[in-house]
Amino acid sequence: MLLAGACLAAGAQTVDFAKDVAPILEDHCLACHSSTKAAGGLALTSRQALIEHKAITPAKPDESPLYVLAAMASSKPGAMPPGGPRIPDAGLATLKAWIAQGAVWPKGMGLRSAVATAPTDEHETVRRIRARVVQHPSGAGKYSVTIPNSGVAYDMVPIPAGDFTMGAGDSDKLAKPDEKPAHKVHVDAFWMQAHEVTWDEYRLFMFSHQTGKVATADALVDAVAGPTRPYVEMSFGMGINGYPAISMTQHAANKYAEWLSAKTGEFYRLPTEAEWEYACRAGSGDVAPLGDYAWTAANSGGKYEKVATKKPNAWGLYDMLGNAMEWTLDAYAPYKAGAQTNPWVKATAPYPHVARGGSWNDPIDASRCTARVASDASWKQQDPQLPKSIWYMTDAQWLGFRLVRPAKVPTADEMFAYWNSGVEHDEQ
Repeated sequence: MLLAGACLAAGAQTVDFAKDVAPILEDHCLACHSSTKAAGGLALTSRQALIEHKAITPAKPDESPLYVLAAMASSKPGAMPPGGPRIPDAGLATLKAWIAQGAVWPKGMGLRSAVATAPTDEHETVRRIRARVVQHPSGAGKYSVTIPNSGVAYDMVPIPAGDFTMGAGDSDKLAKPDEKPAHKVHVDAFWMQAHEVTWDEYRLFMFSHQTGKVATADALVDAVAGPTRPYVEMSFGMGINGYPAISMTQHAANKYAEWLSAKTGEFYRLPTEAEWEYACRAGSGDVAPLGDYAWTAANSGGKYEKVATKKPNAWGLYDMLGNAMEWTLDAYAPYKAGAQTNPWVKATAPYPHVARGGSWNDPIDASRCTARVASDASWKQQDPQLPKSIWYMTDAQWLGFRLVRPAKVPTADEMFAYWNSGVEHDEQ
């Protein structure tokens, strides 16, 4: 289809509806404009239906909303398909040429069901997400990402590859036994979100599967498992806009990373323990005075605060300590002595995983770069659902997360392992 589009853009051949146009409409439009959905009253059933709905003006593509809205930047209001992904330029050239040539649609020819485009297996979903990622140009240096079909943005901060001493030394009087022994670690380069994932970001995912309709008109995004409807207001009255998202399971954080990867075309996952501590240290160690950098029980007023309101560390990362404690990718286990490269303790069960950084609810001593906390089922003790929710931890009102983007795109098998940590497929 891309080769055909390139030729059509040059006016080299006549458009074939079945070969060139139908796949575009099926992949990018039919999810919302089928005979059963007909969003806005438009059903892609025939040429006459498009004309009657004023979606096309034959021979005049620049006066045809079907083309004009598809050609708009995906960030602009009204752009189609809503939420992306945008039709590739070659496909847009094909669509424009088809309309310019009279929008011929063979009588009696229908489009295949959009349902068939949605992957039904998690491994296949991951393979398709990876295919999207490798085709997507990623930012360099510090850059900003706007989540498609929203005005919500976040910053990604580059973290250089390097070596550091992970864990606490014997001279650290505040260190607990699980922070030792100190050991040498090398980590490869990655990008990290400048602050915790906020409710502004997370709620786009949290409610994406709760409308009873296709949420984004993107079958691949909609194939990612999403949270059940929460039974309480999950900020617990502490604030939504600009505040860190909290009380999600590690499974939920992993699925958000998968959803955001499909949505943006950039690969995201939770940081490993080593990556998190390396980024927290930012070339040195704990910041001081801590109150300038972190919200803890000493200054928070008994609730979390808006992200990025304290000073960033030396690498431009906010709230690495305090505010919301943060999930890492690792299962909780004792440290091993000896040098390591990109260590990751893979989980084989839902508990325990490692959370880092301390929180608004913790004393200053808990907000250190080396402090480790093991997750526990008691964090959702008040969950009334049976079996207990795989998505929410009502009793962990101090727990959130942020994501990283490794410089090297992992394999599909690696992506699957990251996004299904400690679970089999989407079950905990």
